[in-house]
Amino acid sequence: MLKKLLLTLALLASPLAAAELGDDGLHKPDWLQNTFHDMTEDLADATASGRRLMVIWEQRGCIYCTRMHETVFPDPEVDANIRAHYYVVQLNLFGDIEVTDFDGEVLSEKSMARKWGVVFTPTMMFFDDAETTLPANQAAVLAMPGAFERNTVLDILTWIVERGYEGDEHFQHYVARRVEERRAASGN
Repeated sequence: MLKKLLLTLALLASPLAAAELGDDGLHKPDWLQNTFHDMTEDLADATASGRRLMVIWEQRGCIYCTRMHETVFPDPEVDANIRAHYYVVQLNLFGDIEVTDFDGEVLSEKSMARKWGVVFTPTMMFFDDAETTLPANQAAVLAMPGAFERNTVLDILTWIVERGYEGDEHFQHYVARRVEERRAASGN
């Protein structure tokens, strides 16, 4: 009985099911899309599937990426939100795979990261479902560099799906309002 209790406690103390690492050293959750890294095609595929395009930049050995993949993305509500609403393409900050930007320019991942101004991992970039010929860094409706906690990630995902960027409420005000709503609901 004690052995079973200790095993249960150990399982509860361990992180949620983290994504496996790929040969490139990046986490590979099963909701990632395997694409040719053509942003126009990826946006069209996302739109055709009724989901929003999210590009996530990561790098080998990124402790913040690991934290997101071990504690945030596996959260049942976050995972369900991503699966229901997002078409996710992963890019490697220092990778050599060719990426075709919305403007047609073809560069390696690491050169595209420089073009798009991505300097931190993870960085999540979100795109509207409208066709564009702007470079991705100009077409993105939101680019969020950094690792965030569960509720902030849910707020990001919800704000994008609800098209909050089209309204008058700035994202920071949206997050502050959601924090207050959660506090009020919990009685704190």
